[in-house]
Amino acid sequence: MADKPKLGVILLNLGTPDEPSTGAIRRYLAEFLSDPRVVNLPRWLWLPILYLIILNTRPAKLVAKYESIWGRKEAPLRAISEALARRSETELENQLNPGQVIVRSAMTYGSPSVEEVVNHIEKLGVEHYLFLPLFPQYSSATVGACLDSIARTFKNSVTIPPSRFISGYHDKDSYIDALTKSIERSRSFLNENTLLLFSFHGIPESQAAAGDPYAEQCQRTAKLVAHKLGLNEHQWRLSYQSRFGPTPWLKPYTDKTLASLPKEGITRVLVICPGFATECLETLEEIKMLNRDIFLEAGGKAFKYTKALNATMGHVNLITDLVINHLYPIEQRR
Repeated sequence: MADKPKLGVILLNLGTPDEPSTGAIRRYLAEFLSDPRVVNLPRWLWLPILYLIILNTRPAKLVAKYESIWGRKEAPLRAISEALARRSETELENQLNPGQVIVRSAMTYGSPSVEEVVNHIEKLGVEHYLFLPLFPQYSSATVGACLDSIARTFKNSVTIPPSRFISGYHDKDSYIDALTKSIERSRSFLNENTLLLFSFHGIPESQAAAGDPYAEQCQRTAKLVAHKLGLNEHQWRLSYQSRFGPTPWLKPYTDKTLASLPKEGITRVLVICPGFATECLETLEEIKMLNRDIFLEAGGKAFKYTKALNATMGHVNLITDLVINHLYPIEQRR
């Protein structure tokens, strides 16, 4: 009989409502938007706005959006994250000792929480952990929030198990290769008359000005992929989506970029969202539906969205590579 698993690999994603209903969305947004890392405003100013205005108006408006992307039983983000964890566990067991690793997905907000997952796999014999946020480009609002959730999980523990943390992988070869191969599946669409648009989730300009390296890492990712594809500087662009609130966010904005491209004579566009590890509301509804319509209504002729890495074998290989290289650096294997 194999020994109990010793290593727990936890893949952290952002989170999702439990169902496309006003109540579930309100609960999710309350947890998400009350995090100071997500909205960095004075609590005395922000919390009344959140609880008196936003949580009483926004959830109902989001129901139809979530319904438009919902799977048979649950949100794509959660279903795909769980599938990625299962496939990654199988591949890691093939490369490490069988029965010595467990891979699970957890959410920074919503369920299953990091605490729920840790409590569950601890009973399966896990003695040490590797936490891998599925956010290739570091940002305080994402990777930083993951660290906070891990700290809360162990805050009452007398002994904290040995734990490691991967804080990003925006320029890792295996990540760039996976993105490149994903785009190459649409190579017939990506001809000399097509613009490749890298759309990343935005952050407030004030956050970037405070030292968050996110924008630089997004640019680094896009440049590496474009170079690997052999594209010149006129064949690709970078933009930022999903801005929220009245303050300025990183520019250029994706929706405004897509609206302006036909005026420049660019009527074919291939969009990829490299910062999203799995499909979610921001990719399936905002990009594939809403921003597609913006582009076509502005005079665009052809729009194609390149899927997230999701639970593909390319993503599994990326996860496996990140885990093994973190546990066993190359210099230790020589």
